Parts: sequence; structure tokens; C-alpha cells
Amino acid sequence: MTKPKTLFDKVWDAHEILCSESGQSLVWIDRHFVHEGSFHAFNKLRERELSVARADLTFGIADHYVPTLTRHLEDIGDAKVRGMIEQLAANTREHGITLFGLDDPRQGIVHVLGPEQGLTQPGLLMVCGDSHTSTHGAFGCIAFGIGASEVAHVLATQTLWQTRPKKMRLTVDGELAPGISAKDIALTWIARLGADGARGYAIEYAGSAIRGLSMEARLTLCNLSIEGGARCGMIAPDEITFEYLRERPFAPRGEQWDQALAYWQTLQSDPDARFDREETLAAAEIAPTVTWGVSPEEALPIDQCVPDPSRIEDAARARQARDSLDYMGLAPGQALTDVAIDRVFIGSCTNARLEDLRAAAEILRGRRSKVPGIVSPGSTQVKRQAEAEGLDVVFRQAGLEWRESGCSMCVGMNGDLVPPGERCASTTNRNFKGRQGPGARTHLMSPAMVAAAAVAGHLADVRELSGAA
Repeated sequence: MTKPKTLFDKVWDAHEILCSESGQSLVWIDRHFVHEGSFHAFNKLRERELSVARADLTFGIADHYVPTLTRHLEDIGDAKVRGMIEQLAANTREHGITLFGLDDPRQGIVHVLGPEQGLTQPGLLMVCGDSHTSTHGAFGCIAFGIGASEVAHVLATQTLWQTRPKKMRLTVDGELAPGISAKDIALTWIARLGADGARGYAIEYAGSAIRGLSMEARLTLCNLSIEGGARCGMIAPDEITFEYLRERPFAPRGEQWDQALAYWQTLQSDPDARFDREETLAAAEIAPTVTWGVSPEEALPIDQCVPDPSRIEDAARARQARDSLDYMGLAPGQALTDVAIDRVFIGSCTNARLEDLRAAAEILRGRRSKVPGIVSPGSTQVKRQAEAEGLDVVFRQAGLEWRESGCSMCVGMNGDLVPPGERCASTTNRNFKGRQGPGARTHLMSPAMVAAAAVAGHLADVRELSGAA
């Protein structure tokens, strides 16, 4: 009798080459994504006169430093930004790596492009020098971010030494109410368990509410796994997964598709598989959620009030709350719906897919935004699809800017910034101090909630605009 296995263990075991006496595993890497920040790793290879072991399994993507106002390199005024994009092109060209560059019609944010091109598939082990690589786990693969020295190791060997994480199953059962999104699920569990609540674990999301999510929503949920401290997040592949992948450019075809599908259908946790930890969440408990502080765990349902540090018994938590409120310019006990905003941003690897843009446009249609804002689609392909549906017209008529694809205002390193002291309602993944620019104040929420805030001019409950309340 074979021991029942979790989904994570099935994929990990299929990639483990050997396990050292210290307990570390040497694992094979199926997909390696590199972007502009990978130049350190390529420099290490050059110093040691090494080549890329498997250029065919390595893919370059220009996204973090890419400006969203132009697709022409010569129009980029910032020499550093231009140089980073040129360096990625040079490094990939030197080693024969496929590049989705600035002028490629497939260009996009790595965690949007990978799935839509069919590069992300069930059962793979995928890495990238970016923490939100956990996104790809939505397909039932193991995917996580790695550091610069690890990027160099993968480039040179197509392998990586890793410690096998513990396994957590997070079950969300029931039916989500209208107006509730995957972003709300993620912010809710992170607020409950904490920003370090899943540290050391690989999460498998399970339950009827998870199975009911679209692929786009699953990608959002797995994307935010890292914000709760997890090493990665996974969802078992099913018919929704398979239909999404069918006919994608890099997906298997013909007989190879049939063979792949037969394997993918085995990628479920066995009924008696043991997890190191079990957590549950009732779908009915989840409300539209926004962050009020400087960590994704500092989040509350929109109909609640900012915490009062004087009522928090734990001294360290009270101190952190006071610091967060001071940075965010909020008063203890202030209603979240009384918090005025200065601008909005819809984009990032978390929430810039077509489904996200549709959700925001549905709220904005026929309405005007009271504040300025940027909408940056997750890829050039998403941009074309959105324009074919007229979503760009909706955003422009609402008074928002419609930009090219890229990481944009999520990371504040490409020219798209929130001015110091200003408050932004954002679909991004991090609200740390200075994340969107020095002194910027960020409130995380779903695309529909950002659209509602834009219309109201303050944090608002999307259910009041959509009739879902």
C-alpha cells in the first residue's frame, strides 16, 4: 500500500533528484522566468564563464521597469530604466533565451503572461526572481520566488536546493455572496492568520468556494499566498483549468495533450492525505475587504472602523497599529467609508486580467471618477481583448488613464508613482510604506472596490453601487 499523498508532495516528489543528509532537496526546474532584475545572475554566469543549462526552459519577460506610457525604447527618458530593459534583451540574446520584450505583442507582466501563453501547466515546478511567482500555483504546480544567487544557480544547472515546506490546507466552503472576489478571500485569511501566519507552509486551497472560482480568480488568490508568509499556494487542477489551457500557444497539442491531461487528472490530494495544518473559512463570512494599515494583514471589511490601539491588549500589536495609523494619516475608530482617497490604480500581477478589468468597468460604466487614476492591463493581449470589448472607452469616459501593460504603479520603479502623502485605492498586492512611492499611502482592495472608491471619492462598499447589498 502506498502512503496517501497531498498534491504538493506528488509534484515535489516528481521533481526531487536527491535529498541531502541535512534534509535539503535538489529539485529539477521545469520553467524559469527572468526579468530585468536578473542582470545580477547573468553577471555571475559571465564571471565564471558559464552558459545557461536549458535556454529552452528559460523565458525572459520585460515587466517591472517597463513604462506604461510608451512601447518605444527611444522614448524612455530615464536612462537607468532604458538600460535595464536593454540589458535584459542583451542577456537573453546572448544565451538564446526566448524574450517577451517591450515590442513583443505577447509582452506582459510575467505572472499574467505565463498562464495566458500556456507556459504555466499543472504538475510543473516553476521559479522566478519575484516573490509573487506563487501566482502560477493556481494551475496545480509548485511555483515560488527565488533570490539572485538562486537565479544564477538555476540558469547554470536547471536545478535548485530547497527545503521541503510543511503543508497547510485552507478550505473555503460555501457560496460567495455577490460582490465578493478572490481578493476578499485572500485579504480575509491573511487578516485572520497574520502576515506570517503561513510561514514555512505550502498552502493548498480547497473547498466548494475555491472550486467555483474562475482561473483568473484562482490566480489572484495564489498570488497573495506570499503575503500571508506561505512559500507557495496551490489549487488542484480540474475541468476549469484544462479548458483554460486548451489551445494556448505553449500548451500540448494532439496526442501530447491527451497524455498531459491523463497525468494532470491525477494531481489531486489523496482522500486520506495528511496535512501538517488545517484552516477553514466559511464563504458566507467573507465581505468586501480593504486594508487600513501598512501590511496586508491590517485589513477589515469595508463596513467596519479603523482599530483603536488603546483597546488592543497586546502591547506590540498596539504599537504597530499606532505606527500604521500615523503613517496612513488615519484616526482611531474612523469609519473606513469616511476615508477620502486622492487617486486609484487598477493593475498588477494580482488584478489586471480581463476578468478584473470587466469587474471594474461594470461599476464605472456611465459614471465619473472623482479622482485621477491609471488602468494598466496585465499584458498586451489583455489590452487588446479589453479594447475589443470597449472597456478602454469605459475607463476613459470615467476620467481614468488607459495605459500599456506592465507592473506600473504596483512597484514604483518605472515612473508610475503615488505622490508623497497621497492616498491610493489600489488593486495591487502590497501596502508597505513607500511601496507605491516615497510617502505613498496604499489601500488594497478588489478591482470592483477600487472602481467604487473612484466613483465615491472615498473608500466605499461596492455592493451599494452594484445592487448586491
